[in-house]
This record gives sequence, C-alpha cells and structure tokens, in this order.
Amino acid sequence: MDKQIVTDRSFVGERPLYGCSNLSVVNCSFADGESPLKECSNIDLDNCVFKWKYPFWYCTDITAINCKWEEMGRAGVWYVNNSKFVDCHVEAPKNFRRCKNLTLKNVTIPNALETLWFCDDVTMKDVVVANGDYFGMGCSNIKIDNFCIKGNYTFDGCKNIEVHNAKMLSKDAFWNCDNVTVYDSFISGEYLGWNSSNLTFINCTIESLQGLCYINNLVMKNCKTTNTNLAFEFSTVDVEIEGGIVSIFNPNGGLIKCGPVEEIIMEKDRVDVSKTTIEAESVERTLDKPEWIE
Repeated sequence: MDKQIVTDRSFVGERPLYGCSNLSVVNCSFADGESPLKECSNIDLDNCVFKWKYPFWYCTDITAINCKWEEMGRAGVWYVNNSKFVDCHVEAPKNFRRCKNLTLKNVTIPNALETLWFCDDVTMKDVVVANGDYFGMGCSNIKIDNFCIKGNYTFDGCKNIEVHNAKMLSKDAFWNCDNVTVYDSFISGEYLGWNSSNLTFINCTIESLQGLCYINNLVMKNCKTTNTNLAFEFSTVDVEIEGGIVSIFNPNGGLIKCGPVEEIIMEKDRVDVSKTTIEAESVERTLDKPEWIE
C-alpha cells in the first residue's frame, strides 16, 4: 500500500496524528501538545522536529531519517517495535524505553540521561552519547559498532552484548551483566564489570580503579591496562595483558599472563591461592594482605 504523504506542516495540540498508519511525514514539526504519533504504525519520517513530549508511544514499524528531538521532546520513543533512526539528533533525555528491534545509526544524543532502558534486539552504529548516566540499563541482545559515550553506569544489568570500536568514559560500566564481548575498544572508569559473568575483552585498552572484580569467567586477550590497580578481586580469570598492571588483588582462580606487576596481594584466608597462576615478567612485591589492614 502506498503511503499518504504529509509534508511541510506544523502540528500543535494533543495527538494530531494519533492512530495513523501508512504515512510518509516530511519537513514537519510537532510543537506544544503531547503524544503526536501515539499508537501509529508503518510511518516514515524525514527531516522532522519534535519539540514536545511523548512523540512515539506504542508504535510499530517506524523509520525516522534526519530528524531532531529538542530538549522538551523527552520520553520520545517508548514501547515501540521495529523502529529505525538514521542521521538523527536527540537532545531530549529519557528516550528509547522498552523498545524491541531498535536500530540507531549515526545518532547523537548529547543529553542521554536514563536513555535506552529495557530494550531488546538493539543495533547501534556510529552513535555518540554524552551525559549518559545509566545509558542502556536492562537491555538485551545488543550489537554495537563505533560507539562513543561519556556517562557513568553504562549497560547495567544487560545480557548478550557485542561491542566493536568503542570509546567509553564510564564509571561502573557493564555491572550485573551476562555474556558481554568487547573488541578493539578503550574503556576508562572505576569499578569496571563488577558482579557480571562471561565478560570478554579482546584487543582493548582498559583504565580502571578496582576494575574487573567479582566476575565469573573474565576473559582478556591481547589487552592493555593503564593505571589499573586492585584488579580481579574474587574473579575467575583467563587473562593476557600486553604490558604491565599496577596491582592484582585476590583473584578467585585461573590464569593471568602479563608484563611487569607492581604489586600482587593474595590473602590466604580469603582465596585459595593455589587456584590462580600468575605469569608475570616481573613482580616488585607480593603481600599477603592489603596495606590498609594493620
């Protein structure tokens, strides 16, 4: 069925296109008035601007190209199935919530507080996020390529994530996650990966205070660590680090291969030291308890 074309319109008021289907919306703006496209299906949008709250709720089959969400266009895409957003700029927070089969391509989100929550089957490519605290919380089945984020607590409580070519400045990233693989990326932030399982880093550079702890099945291949200390506490590990690491603290078992280590701390009353093999180029000192314990 050919789509009806709606072009060069400025909509105001509540629900101006409520329940519509099979529309092509071009060069339109949606100003004061909530839920302009609620309960819609099979909608294409090109060069549209959303200036007010809740533009897409309970929709299916939405494609938006070269569109913009202004700051008050918040909570913009909730409970939406089968949607694609390409070359879009999203200034509004609390976007993309409880969506399924969601694609973001060349999307910038400069105010990403509480954004991308509890979504399933997500594809992201060339996405830039700032002010992104709690970005991606509770999501599943995510594929990401060329991703940049500044914001803490990224991807909390997620499962089945594959990341390529990311730059992440994020405290507490990948907490409470299951089945995460990260390739060719840079991650900087305290307490990386706690309370997760099946967490893998390949060709990555990591900077983290007390990172990589409380993990069941941590794998690192051809990775580098900078300014990373008190790592691997109570984690089971299969780790290969190209270069040194500041300190290793109470791993729960497995193998660590690395360059120089400034400090290894192994408390015999807290971990079975026989379960962990550490193959380091050199070790400056080994302690049986942290210095903060007298």
